[in-house]
Amino acid sequence: MKIAVVGASGLVGREIMKILDEYKIPYSQLITVASPKSVGIEQDFNGKNYTLQDNEHTVAMKPDIAIFSAGADTSREWAPKYAAVGTTVIDNSSAWRMHEGIPLIVPEINGSILSKEDKIIANPNCSTIELVMVLFPLHLKYKIKRVVVSTYQAVTGTGLKAKRQLENERMGMSGEMVYPYPIDMNLLPHGGEFLPSGYTTEEVKLVNETRKILSDQTIQVTATVVRVPVFIGHSESVNIEFKNEFDIDEVRFLLNNMKGVVVLDDPSKNLYPMPILAQGKDEVFVGRIRRDESNPNSLNLFIVSDNLRKGAATNAIQIAQYLIRGNLV
Repeated sequence: MKIAVVGASGLVGREIMKILDEYKIPYSQLITVASPKSVGIEQDFNGKNYTLQDNEHTVAMKPDIAIFSAGADTSREWAPKYAAVGTTVIDNSSAWRMHEGIPLIVPEINGSILSKEDKIIANPNCSTIELVMVLFPLHLKYKIKRVVVSTYQAVTGTGLKAKRQLENERMGMSGEMVYPYPIDMNLLPHGGEFLPSGYTTEEVKLVNETRKILSDQTIQVTATVVRVPVFIGHSESVNIEFKNEFDIDEVRFLLNNMKGVVVLDDPSKNLYPMPILAQGKDEVFVGRIRRDESNPNSLNLFIVSDNLRKGAATNAIQIAQYLIRGNLV
């Protein structure tokens, strides 16, 4: 079992390599791949040195699985070349998510649709993953009509340069500005690029990806994405309108029994999800569960997840694990 990590020197790439070992994914060879400017550089991981390779050399090695976290342009160029030699690509970028025939996978929800013929598999957006993990069991029971979601996204969702911007600002140092404004002591209602509609690309991803993963194009979704001065952990305030009446105790029961979801919801003890509690964990945390008294059949809740783990690297590794266990590679 040869596994390649494309974008191994980035934030998510490093997390992928760490989680590969945490999940004890069986591999005989781990190939680390980076951009041309980084090729030949040695990267230490778990006490071992890995020399960063280029994509052309790695494709020729025909890895069984290639996990991409190198941006949409790289994925569009190289994922088909890996697939052509029989490699199964798990891609973290937005390049393939909405392509017809490309599965968009959260293993706990729709891993069963995967087959050996799927040579490019898309990993959803970090905010989408935590959202659908909570929506899925509720949709099965009550049928979701509409979702209103506001996200409060950590700077690591933008990447290493954004993390450095926040670090520099906290220390009073000047440096490269990834965002158009300071992020420390500030909130930016701006995630991705603005579209003619006034929405951003990050907001549109939440709409389209949620419908695709839940296999229901009738679900109405509207989103507002906000970037916050937090290093790790995306939070979401979510309002869900169901087609059918629901029982609040049953909602908690359904969420408690959803694999990968942890209910933190005890106001008397100030127990609710926060980024500081989710950091370094693979679960999606949900709390502030309460009926929306302003609208029939509606529910409010608050969701938090580590955006580098379940929001990206862990979900990709779980897809790989599912493929290996099912003899699909």
